[in-house]
Amino acid sequence: MWPDRRLMDLFKIEHPIVLGPMAGAVDSKLVIEVCEAGGLGSLPVAMLNEQQMRDQIAKIRSATSKPLNVNFFCHQPPELNNAREARWRDRLQPYYAELGIDPGAPVPSSNRTPFDVALCAAIEELRPEVVSFHFGLPEASLVKRVKAAGCLVMSSATTADEARWLEDRGVDAVIAQGSEAGGHRGIFLTDDLSTQVGSFALIPQVVDAVKVPVIAAGAITDARGIAAALALGAAGVQIGTAYMFCPESTISAPHRAALKASRSDSTALTNVMTGRPARGIVNRVMREVGPISDLAPAFPLAGGALAPLRAKAEAQGSGDFSPLWSGQAASLGRELPARELTARLVEEAQALMRRMGG
Repeated sequence: MWPDRRLMDLFKIEHPIVLGPMAGAVDSKLVIEVCEAGGLGSLPVAMLNEQQMRDQIAKIRSATSKPLNVNFFCHQPPELNNAREARWRDRLQPYYAELGIDPGAPVPSSNRTPFDVALCAAIEELRPEVVSFHFGLPEASLVKRVKAAGCLVMSSATTADEARWLEDRGVDAVIAQGSEAGGHRGIFLTDDLSTQVGSFALIPQVVDAVKVPVIAAGAITDARGIAAALALGAAGVQIGTAYMFCPESTISAPHRAALKASRSDSTALTNVMTGRPARGIVNRVMREVGPISDLAPAFPLAGGALAPLRAKAEAQGSGDFSPLWSGQAASLGRELPARELTARLVEEAQALMRRMGG
């Protein structure tokens, strides 16, 4: 029923649907449901330590024998810049005062763990079927070890040049991340946001640029998005925001409320949450400090000084200081259990493609 079987044959999955690996929104429960529905479940590891990763994978393996993707960030850890950190704290000081938070308290760490030798050793032991990366690839020796362990490798590209770069370094599939996508941009060959284009422009250019299967990502929330991506030459789709509506997602109550109220113009790219550009629903701190600010410390340090504000506001039911990650088509989301959502997407996309074909 699918026009291109390359991705399904490569990953040994029933449907060409990949769960977006959304740190803070996805844990083992959501992964299991997508796997059991015939898609590729993706576990985000960027905010987990090695033991937490092992625990999550053990839960998944105990509940399903279907293929699993484990996702890592591969950014360079930042160098601390005390002057920049101080300027950032000064900019946020009025919010600390407003919420009654001690501005002199130590800044919490805002950790995102990049893929390293220790995590590579764990992957060699655990052997997930697929390992995916964001922000390019780790050093070549680590990629070689991952592939030698029998894992397929994929990573995100936001331009055709990035897609070619990834293919030249041995990836088995490329995720074409259109600018509509929620969460962190996978941009890595440049930091120029003017290079970031929408999915309709990006997908066919990436398809033409590489020989490996291409997975489309970016505001694919319903059957129409799936059919359009496949018509543009993608072999599959990666869906994130649509799955945040599911009861199995682990997002906060303010985040869930913001998604339900979202419109096509509700999101923007911002660096104030973490220090790297990411798409989220516009909230108070994005409006008043950003959405793009030169004061924001390098990724992921910007999130440290925001953490006390986020905690205090969320306790009061507010998402004013929270990263409300979302793609541009959140208004098309449906509140369904993940397994049912996957089945509906499959059924509706196949029916739509049959009508288009007829």
